[in-house]
Amino acid sequence: MRNLILNTDSYKTSHFLQYPPGAEYVSSYIESRGGVYPATLFFGLQAFLKEYLSRPIDIVDIEEAESVCLAHGVPFNRSGWEYILRTHQGYLPIEIEAVPEGTLLPTGNVMVQVINTDPQCAWLTSYVETALLRAVWYPTTVATVSRLCRDTIQRYLQETADTTDGLSFKLHDFGSRGVSSEESAALGGAAHLVNFMGTDTLSGILAARRYYSADMAGFSIPAAEHSTITSWGQEGETDAYANMLDQFSGDGRIVAVVSDSWDLWHAIDDIWGGELKARVEQSGGTLVVRPDSGEPTEVVPEAIERLMTHFGYRVNSKGYRVLPDCIRLIQGDGVDAESIEAILAIMKQRELSADNIAFGMGGALLQKLNRDTQKFAMKASAICINGQWHDVYKDPVTDPGKRSKRGRLALIHDDIQGYQTIRADELGTRANQLMTVFRNGKILKEWTFEEVRQRATQG
Repeated sequence: MRNLILNTDSYKTSHFLQYPPGAEYVSSYIESRGGVYPATLFFGLQAFLKEYLSRPIDIVDIEEAESVCLAHGVPFNRSGWEYILRTHQGYLPIEIEAVPEGTLLPTGNVMVQVINTDPQCAWLTSYVETALLRAVWYPTTVATVSRLCRDTIQRYLQETADTTDGLSFKLHDFGSRGVSSEESAALGGAAHLVNFMGTDTLSGILAARRYYSADMAGFSIPAAEHSTITSWGQEGETDAYANMLDQFSGDGRIVAVVSDSWDLWHAIDDIWGGELKARVEQSGGTLVVRPDSGEPTEVVPEAIERLMTHFGYRVNSKGYRVLPDCIRLIQGDGVDAESIEAILAIMKQRELSADNIAFGMGGALLQKLNRDTQKFAMKASAICINGQWHDVYKDPVTDPGKRSKRGRLALIHDDIQGYQTIRADELGTRANQLMTVFRNGKILKEWTFEEVRQRATQG
């Protein structure tokens, strides 16, 4: 799966024969045409550049691609790929411009622009669409969903808590097992970490380290799963919980224990709030109780209020109840952007601070989305034929929403109108927010993970 020539759609292999005679350069762009959210948090391009485009093709790739394509029933541009191998040492002669990663960009704006740099390779720009668009839309959409959740949680903390200091650990990534591949876990996991610092997706940690120079982008804690509790048997439930405290609790330490294996209310009322109450209070750390079943908008507030019955609470400066520091709750079942809002809303109605809870989000964070969530597309917008530039666009009468942009593009920004996409020939002295990040096999601009995070926080 490492052959870049085959990292495309079958029909792309025939396109080198379809452009007008004299075609020298093709310019294409990527945008979110709309979708569920009004803006997207751009992330992930740098990982693709490092993993794929920074490596040259070789004769083995060409031989394999030719064999596959001809047997598959589609043409193969052997002379074109051999030209790239011979003239450019196997590196793709393309230039990529992009907005800085971490930019919160309103939909309908250019975020990436691609053009071939060798007039013999006009066919190459659109050839890379499949791989490049996929590399952009997925992590960008995950980062966008994660950002919406952050905004929601932050708003409720501002309304019901004394501080937002714990915001970065309020949404934990539980999604690794729910995605389609390890690479998806890596890219999606890293995208979530642009907004938060809590994760159980180790692949995301590695992606942030490998592609964005992050020493450690996220953190986790010891936590129980049902098998480590139920293996003690129902009669040993108290012992199972006590073992978790023995192994992992202590001064300044946090441990999470799933507590609904049999009867959540018995676990809260009789075990955590009864037999083990003193140990929890005297541990010097924090026990995080995890319900994992039932209707979240019903289970969460009742669980918190039952914990308050046994452990007490204080009323903060905004009039909302807060559990003592020794105990908290995490909801990791049925969590998505909508349920986070619903849970926090009902907690607020019951005068429970958002301080009491953290969330774990799995499939809804890394998998329950697709290219149409934000209507991502890559389209050609300009072609140079025999030294003359021409606009390229589509404007389907059956769907005006798919109307594409024309000409070489630029992105401008000001404090009044925000971001705007314009034609590059109209840029004048204004600063283009698109930066050249890649040319002919070389990465020209790299972002650290911390830089991406800072930009995202400011957006």
